[in-house]
Amino acid sequence: MQAFKQLTGVVAPLDRVNVDTDMIIPKQFLKSIKRSGFGPNLFDELRYLDEGQPDADNSQRPLNPDFILNQEPYTEASILLARENFGCGSSREHAPWALLDFGIRCVIAPSFADIFYNNCFKNGILPIALLDDQVNALFNEAFAKPGFNLTIDLHAGLIKGSQEGDIAFNIDTFRRHCLLNGLDDIGLTLEQSDFIKRYEAKRKEQAPWLFAK
Repeated sequence: MQAFKQLTGVVAPLDRVNVDTDMIIPKQFLKSIKRSGFGPNLFDELRYLDEGQPDADNSQRPLNPDFILNQEPYTEASILLARENFGCGSSREHAPWALLDFGIRCVIAPSFADIFYNNCFKNGILPIALLDDQVNALFNEAFAKPGFNLTIDLHAGLIKGSQEGDIAFNIDTFRRHCLLNGLDDIGLTLEQSDFIKRYEAKRKEQAPWLFAK
């Protein structure tokens, strides 16, 4: 998993409440567990004017010109600004996979669905929950300044670049540690590889018949 330390990028304002995981990546695209290749179908129903099909050539599909991620410079956005209850709906881990494959590394919203929130940390995306007034101020600034940039400093716990000044945010210490060091569940397990090897060697001495071929 790619570590998250500091990110500076374009902020895409998605002014919708209750964006569910089926809107983030529709169900017909959940046929792979490779964690990659989902970016072209992110927000498929909002992004295109036709109905998306698995394995279609997305480069030939008609784009919805009114959708924010189809407009420059938001095609290169790495920070998504959203409204409350982002990521509600089913628990599909493909939702953060699609966001990450598009290039989104941070989502800022007043609130998140619990499972989506947890899945973000497991895939290198930083979800930041702020107060409604803070999110409203960022939306106003993003709409007033197309191409509005922010810097997310996870180590300092600060959002920098707003005319409101630095905005502090809180992340659980353990999750912060994992993101800063690029550790998913497998990475955390591998940190204990020496202990695991010692245990396996001892177990082989104690019960060799379990390891007989």
